Amino acid sequence: MKAAVFYEPNKPLVIEEVEVDPPKEGEILVKMAAAGVCHSDHHAMTGEMPIASPVILGHEGAGVVEEVGPGVTSLQPGDHVASVWRYACGTCEYCLIARPQLCPTSARMRSNATLSDGTKRFRMGNTEVGHHLGVSTFSEYSVMSEKSALKIRDDMPLDKAAVVSCAVITGVGAVVNAAKARPGESVAVFGAGGIGLNAVQGAALAGADPIIAVDVFQNKLDMAKKFGATHLVNASDEDPVARIRELTGGQGAHHAIEAIGNTDVATQCFNAIRPGGTAVMIGITSPKAAAAIPTLDLVTQEKKLVGSLYGSSVPRHMVPRLIELYMAGKLNLDDLLTRSYPLDRINEAYEALIAGEVARSVIAYD
Repeated sequence: MKAAVFYEPNKPLVIEEVEVDPPKEGEILVKMAAAGVCHSDHHAMTGEMPIASPVILGHEGAGVVEEVGPGVTSLQPGDHVASVWRYACGTCEYCLIARPQLCPTSARMRSNATLSDGTKRFRMGNTEVGHHLGVSTFSEYSVMSEKSALKIRDDMPLDKAAVVSCAVITGVGAVVNAAKARPGESVAVFGAGGIGLNAVQGAALAGADPIIAVDVFQNKLDMAKKFGATHLVNASDEDPVARIRELTGGQGAHHAIEAIGNTDVATQCFNAIRPGGTAVMIGITSPKAAAAIPTLDLVTQEKKLVGSLYGSSVPRHMVPRLIELYMAGKLNLDDLLTRSYPLDRINEAYEALIAGEVARSVIAYD
């Protein structure tokens, strides 16, 4: 089978012939149908987020179960599944309090590029090839834990399901779960890429008003209108903090979402909220990056600064709900998918992403 293999930072992914071992206890083999081209993988490609290599990247995806290993009970061959890129062991402190995105097993899997048992199933000859976040969706076939896949309804288009498992749940969840935006409250979203657009439509689903989209690319801002933005701010032309305050009666937004992964923008995001407001950081930065936050405002204005991973959600509950919203015509995924690429053009897909040409694109497998 073919897969996109990462070898070293700042080098193109290489399409290789890779062998995959059969699934072991509690594991499944998935024939991938689509994989999202997400900025988070690009952080690994640039070396900002170190990872063991060689490794098959990709964490946002959907496909069909081809084979199940011993002990698998929730899935069977033929099931349609979406990847769950934060493995949840089910027994640690965080899993038990319904915060599976913080499960420490998942963090170990990411840093070591292994499955949950610490081993690997991909190889090229005698060389083992690592797994990314337990799912490795940039591969025609992938072995993953039963806990890393979620059964979805068969009539859900798999290319749309692929992006629900990361971009959609992260953006929507940041607004409804982390910020806890309520009807009539103002929401500003910094960054109108794939995740930011979903934060915009998460604000629309929550009944927020106004919904202010901020970006430096006008084409992305124009796209944000389709997802519910009521006001657009081009940060290359004007001060976004001053403009947000102007649009919110001089007070600032009730909630602001940082969906880029830029420390300067994180500071702007915090400064754009009103007293008692909430700034939510969802953009991925370098582990060494730090933002300048006026800490006095945390006390005297009771501003809140929070982080949100995977939409601060329980994916096994939220992904099916988002799919139902799409099937009911209440969640816009059709405009979100800007382009589709074959696997051998994956580097081109990332060039378009970095250039700001797309909202979200997918790798489509035959």
